[in-house]
Amino acid sequence: MAMSAVNENIEIHCLLEAIYQKYGYDFRNYSRASIKRRLKLKLYQANLPNFSSLQYKILYDKKLFEALLLDLTVNVTEMFRDPSFYKAMREEVIPILKTYPHIKIWHAGCSSGEEVYSMAILLKEEGLLKRSLIYATDINEKVLAKAKEGIFPMERMQEYTQNYQKAGGKKSFADYYTARYDAVIMKKELRDKIVWSQHNLATDSVFTEVHLVVCRNVLIYFDKKLQNRVIELFKDSLIRKGVLALGSKETLNYSSHKDDFTELVSKEKIYRKKR
Repeated sequence: MAMSAVNENIEIHCLLEAIYQKYGYDFRNYSRASIKRRLKLKLYQANLPNFSSLQYKILYDKKLFEALLLDLTVNVTEMFRDPSFYKAMREEVIPILKTYPHIKIWHAGCSSGEEVYSMAILLKEEGLLKRSLIYATDINEKVLAKAKEGIFPMERMQEYTQNYQKAGGKKSFADYYTARYDAVIMKKELRDKIVWSQHNLATDSVFTEVHLVVCRNVLIYFDKKLQNRVIELFKDSLIRKGVLALGSKETLNYSSHKDDFTELVSKEKIYRKKR
């Protein structure tokens, strides 16, 4: 490895340690390649020469850190993202949830909330919303605050409607929001069933005992050690025979907790905790 690359890796290690020590956000076991790409982008945007100078800046400038936090936490999502996943949830997971008098769902790494509201709509259409509670968590408080408002750009609604229809939607998607100029707000009955809370998968403990954990396209940004920690966290949060739903590029095949789950829907990476 070239000396410059060695120095860069040392600087990144020190920067991530500084973030953890100063602000309590732990990115030390995130995928190093992904983190490095995002940090380099911030270097360019801030016109800084190296990661050490970025470290110095964020230690004394909280606003710069908050801007960096938005870059480090991945917030790419959409309503009914991967419609086939929601179709599988409707066909294979909803019948399981219907056997419980009260349903608790943990949506971990929920980002700006589009997929959380998608789940609420699915529960509504299957007659489960009134006896359900969705705990939506993310590391980023600013993103959570935006998600809680339930306001989304009108320009995305055509795309979201198509996703909803492909996912087996039973009504008109417009029934679930109110249009306001160039934005929409999700209906109150959906918002009332969601509890938003900050939670750090890298450092925090079991969130609550739930029937379903949804954490899609988050583990791909963690290294193997952190992936195993998070899977154990989900396992301990699930009731006996609870359901775990991951993203399409994620799997339990190489996890140290693989034997604690059985595949429920292999293609969609939906698993069920063993007895």
